[in-house]
Amino acid sequence: MNRTRRLAALALIMAPALAAAPAVAAPAAAKCNVEVDSAGKYHVWGQGFPADTTVTYSGSTKGSVPIDTTGRFDLGGLSGGKYVIKTADGKTTVTCTAVHH
Repeated sequence: MNRTRRLAALALIMAPALAAAPAVAAPAAAKCNVEVDSAGKYHVWGQGFPADTTVTYSGSTKGSVPIDTTGRFDLGGLSGGKYVIKTADGKTTVTCTAVHH
């Protein structure tokens, strides 16, 4: 077989395998929310962050919180309604602001 025929045969064999390959999902965009609880304290939570890492938060209070295996974090009992969340690698920064309805 010449080179052209071999490539054509290979293409026919590989095409179904390539078409059936699983799609790679794009990572969810990191976002966060600030809510006021019944005691008047602020509750900050987020999703779409790198799993099994930590993020730092700063606002009226500073600290860090672990991200779970699903890319979420949750912290409560805070004062102030605006926080900046940063990943440990510095690649993601999100500003969270309380929305009052």
